[in-house]
Amino acid sequence: MRTPRQILAGAHTIAVVGASRDPQKPGHWVPKMLQEQGWHIVPVNPHATVLFGEHAYARLADVPEHIDVVQVFRPAEEAEGLVREAAAAGAGAIWLQEGIASPKARQLAGELALDYVDDTCMGAERALADMVHGGCEPECPVYHGIVPVPESSPEPADAR
Repeated sequence: MRTPRQILAGAHTIAVVGASRDPQKPGHWVPKMLQEQGWHIVPVNPHATVLFGEHAYARLADVPEHIDVVQVFRPAEEAEGLVREAAAAGAGAIWLQEGIASPKARQLAGELALDYVDDTCMGAERALADMVHGGCEPECPVYHGIVPVPESSPEPADAR
């Protein structure tokens, strides 16, 4: 079984099940950051047609290209089914984001010879390793997350 860093270092294409249209959610900004760091992101969301400038697929089974890792932003109750779908799609690994864990999915992944990571943020793992696709020396701008939008505040009196 490969470590999370080995999985990420060996990946090129990451299918993101539960990719979000909401830029404030980790299901949006984590894959976007990975894309900005050089990984090919394939969004899987039945309610979107395009995310991150890429065609979004309704189901993992609809993705027509090879998938190295399936990144999951869905509830733990769906993890077992997603492990089966990842294996059927030919992925080498499944990665459940931070806060998502399933002992049954872990066991099934082992039975299906899939590398498995749960309850770990792929973006944090990338940042801790200072990794970009293809190596460990950043060659592109470092992503610093979302800049919070300040709440409306009255203009200062001298600005009027």
